[in-house]
Amino acid sequence: MGHTVELMDRITVNPEQCGGRPCVRGMRIRVSDVLELLAGGLNAADVVAELPDLEVEDVAACLRFASRRLGHPILAA
Repeated sequence: MGHTVELMDRITVNPEQCGGRPCVRGMRIRVSDVLELLAGGLNAADVVAELPDLEVEDVAACLRFASRRLGHPILAA
């Protein structure tokens, strides 16, 4: 059985849920789903209206998570 790991506040990963991709608070809402909605022009309130299980703080956590992931260096050959 999969074990859920909290990567940071509100962001979790479970190998048996959503292909092991980062999700919000153990739900089947992926960080990437939230980021796609934001990239499509929605604001945090719109995202919560679209995905009512979320809270505005979850949207902010997704942005923090993505920002920290992008802050790591990428090696190019």
